[in-house]
Amino acid sequence: MIEMIVKRLLAGLLTLFILSTFLFFVMRSVPGDTVRLQLADATVSEEQVAQFTAELGLDKPAWRQYFSWLGGVVQGDLGNSFEHRKPVTEVLAQRLPVTFELAIFSIIIALAIGPLSGMISAIRRGKPTDGLLRLFSIVGLSVPNFLIGVLMITYLSLWFNYSAPFPYQNLWENPWNNFQQMLLPAIALGLSVGAATSRMTRSSMLEVLGADYIRTVRAKGATEQMINTKHAFRNSMIPVLTLVGLQFGALLGGTVILESMFSLPGLGSQVFESVGARDYPLIQAAAIVYGALFILVNIGVDLAYGLVDPRIRAS
Repeated sequence: MIEMIVKRLLAGLLTLFILSTFLFFVMRSVPGDTVRLQLADATVSEEQVAQFTAELGLDKPAWRQYFSWLGGVVQGDLGNSFEHRKPVTEVLAQRLPVTFELAIFSIIIALAIGPLSGMISAIRRGKPTDGLLRLFSIVGLSVPNFLIGVLMITYLSLWFNYSAPFPYQNLWENPWNNFQQMLLPAIALGLSVGAATSRMTRSSMLEVLGADYIRTVRAKGATEQMINTKHAFRNSMIPVLTLVGLQFGALLGGTVILESMFSLPGLGSQVFESVGARDYPLIQAAAIVYGALFILVNIGVDLAYGLVDPRIRAS
């Protein structure tokens, strides 16, 4: 198990290196004058522009900028934000907890509705309940999460005169307001992940229910409830866990739009602003953080396999 974790971590570091290198050069090929965007003043002289370019380190060739940035990353220095004029790590420390809270809340919602609805759909195969749950999963997969967010904002305001409290308050300042502020975007994100999880649970469980050992368990007199919950549902969780790990990356990507829509000061909304401002260090640092979270979640999923299936734990 330890050997597997070490291999995954090494593969993850290589992935982060490739990702950050690709993003470093791609961002510098995006049209737009980064220096003038930061100065935001049409009256500045060319001398001032040249001075500020040197201060940001953008007067050097791209390959020299890259190796300078990479050397800093190795030492734990992700650089200074062009927009905020302070270390990127400080901005990440302020913004990341909001995004992390939203992601965890969304996953909880997805796991609360996905596996259960998929199990019920498999048990009630071919019946009206199955049809309704399959329709829910198709709608959840088809409708973009930002559109779900727009619909919730619009109709909750029109029908119930309700809108989430503003401005943002963190969990420790005001738990109830924070819950209200997180609930709608978490539902918008969690529905799509829950719908995908529901479909995977249904197909995986139907496959397990048709296995020979299930017929043997049934022949020994086990109740249908025990067969469905203890044997079929648990043994169908391996592909579902894999899907949840993969969906986590899509979930993090969804926060970029939804955080802006719901005025949440998270890392996603900061990335959205930083792309427009061409804040290279902050965008690169955010990509590394997103990639690291995705890799760690998938390692956690691999470890969870052993809890679900004793055969994997034994091997």
